[in-house]
This record gives sequence, C-alpha cells and structure tokens, in this order.
Amino acid sequence: MMQPMTRLYVRTRTAVGDLLGRQDGASMVEYALLIALIAMVAIVAVTLVGSALDDKYDEIASSVVKA
Repeated sequence: MMQPMTRLYVRTRTAVGDLLGRQDGASMVEYALLIALIAMVAIVAVTLVGSALDDKYDEIASSVVKA
C-alpha cells in the first residue's frame, strides 16, 4: 500500500503533467494576439476616418457660413 505522501505526489505530478501537456493554452494565446492586432487596426482606421470626417465637417461648416 502506498504512503499518503506518495499518493499525493503521484496525483500532483499527474495533474501538473496534464496541465503542461495541454495545447489549449497555446491556441488561447494566439486568439488573444489576433484580437489585439484587430483592435489596433480598428483604432488606426477610426482615427484616420475621424480626422477625414472632421476636415469634411469643417469644410461644410465654412461653406454654410459663407452662404
């Protein structure tokens, strides 16, 4: 019969081995990187479009004032 500490060691070793052997964590990191990249592209796009819209609104406002 195994000693209680030996059983605990075996269970702990098995649990840690299961965690280290999983591939789920790698795909989660890849998804996080992909989401971060998409967010950066979206922020840049919104910034550029926002600047263009601001210029267009200023142009429209100045033409309305002149009329």
